[in-house]
Amino acid sequence: MNKTLKVGLPKGSLQETTLKLLKKAGWNFNLSSRALKPYCDDNELEAWLIRAQEMSIYVEQGVFDMGITGKDWIEENNSNVVEVCELIYAKSYMRPVRWVLAVPEKSNIQSVKDLEGKRISTEVVSITKKYLEKNNVNAYVEFSWGATEVKPGILVDAIVEVTETGSSLKANNLRIIDTIMESSTRLVANKEAYKDPWKKKKIENIALLLQSSINAIARVGLKMNVSFENLDSLVSVLPAMKKPTISQLINGSGSAVEIIVEEKIVRDFIPLLIENGATDIIEYPLNKVII
Repeated sequence: MNKTLKVGLPKGSLQETTLKLLKKAGWNFNLSSRALKPYCDDNELEAWLIRAQEMSIYVEQGVFDMGITGKDWIEENNSNVVEVCELIYAKSYMRPVRWVLAVPEKSNIQSVKDLEGKRISTEVVSITKKYLEKNNVNAYVEFSWGATEVKPGILVDAIVEVTETGSSLKANNLRIIDTIMESSTRLVANKEAYKDPWKKKKIENIALLLQSSINAIARVGLKMNVSFENLDSLVSVLPAMKKPTISQLINGSGSAVEIIVEEKIVRDFIPLLIENGATDIIEYPLNKVII
């Protein structure tokens, strides 16, 4: 009997980035424009697309053995699942998102204490209520079905909304007065499924390769040659993840050096390498970095 892992993939804002990361990790999913059940080139995976907001509920219930969702939705749904690993990526950037409390720019509200008796709109009703309770504030919290950012000052006094950069809030003339929580993407598993040795191993392998793909995104590899007389000088300026890989050239004229660095430093770093004797420099992309 063929073994199968039932996988929930996030539909919506995380969908494109998640599928790209899975492809980079080694799993290719084919999906038609309206299909919710993508085909995977791994016959051991059976996947469905479902909104991240609901994912942890279905993983807890055992509909899925494994799913990808946000820490925020795990908390909002109070889901009892195994958080296998953190995956630092969002819709546009490779970093956590924030749920923030925001009000109109010209509002007199300066802190959460000023929300006593006020009205708040949000998708994360439970998280917001816990935040207000923690701050001893009584306010009415309503669920927002969308277009949350246009409501303050018209329909409600404040909103709790998710943001990556805050630019959309500023564009709507909103002012952030507090951050309620930071959230990142999580790979979660059903507790019973995680007790199954085969499923646990499969889930952990997926987690490992997804994390290695994320690690590789901001890094590149550099290869270069250097003469023996310049080797110590070159090595002294290398910001490698660990010690660089050094091997002797076949003609005995020097050494070949290989390192992995953050891509953002390369533009300033290559001239420094040349100054310290590096020649024949090659930069190459990475698919996976397992730390």
